[in-house]
Amino acid sequence: MNVLTLAISWEHIWEMVSSAQTFYIFVAIGFVAQLIDGLLGMGYGVVTAISLMSLNMSPATVSASIHTAEVFASGASGYSHYRLGNVNRRLFRALLVPGVLGAVSGAFLLSYFGEHFSAWVKPTLAVYLLLLGLRILRQAFQQIGPSRPVKHIGWLAGAGGFLDSFGGGGWGPLVTSTLLMRGRAPQYVIGSVSLTEFFVTFASALTFFATLGFTYWQVVLGLIVGGVAAAPLAARLAGRLPVRWMFVGVGLIVIVWSLWALYKAFG
Repeated sequence: MNVLTLAISWEHIWEMVSSAQTFYIFVAIGFVAQLIDGLLGMGYGVVTAISLMSLNMSPATVSASIHTAEVFASGASGYSHYRLGNVNRRLFRALLVPGVLGAVSGAFLLSYFGEHFSAWVKPTLAVYLLLLGLRILRQAFQQIGPSRPVKHIGWLAGAGGFLDSFGGGGWGPLVTSTLLMRGRAPQYVIGSVSLTEFFVTFASALTFFATLGFTYWQVVLGLIVGGVAAAPLAARLAGRLPVRWMFVGVGLIVIVWSLWALYKAFG
């Protein structure tokens, strides 16, 4: 009986250790993703989606986890940017409502159809991210001209919000990269997009919670701890890196992962 009790105790301890190790993996993912997002003005959703889908989580759970955690990380990031004077209020107002509407529609569709069609949703998302990565990489080597107005900014924000919810990432790479290529100041683009992202992710997380419930607390808690810890440092680094290298860094990350995901799907 003592041997059996000891075996059960060690099994319980091992489960606790394994659970703790898994939790710290999510903390590390959240920290790195938020640091990249603050430095580049994009990449939180993409980096966390790459990491979580690599752990064989379903697309709906991945996106729900990311956006629930990102409410806290983006809130801390947006507040830091606001306090540092990095927010252009006019740009923020133009992005807000279309971004929220796009996020809600993307989360709703993924919640109801993502699991049923998971066999093709993952490869489709990988192709989407591959095209997104190639677009970002191409923009890295294009000449950024003088500042000029961005046409149809509402449609840009709506598309960014939709793809961010449905694909687990894309708000920053799509919206930030487009605004930067129009010659906008990186500091204010990153700050305004980051503050808007809080409301976009909150709307997305609320939709996922209403449709899926909440069963992925360990993932979310780990991402929150890592993301909130990195947010103040990330905000101070915003706009410090040359724009070209911002695009190269995010583009290469997205391309490498999407090719790996396609290999896993069809290899």
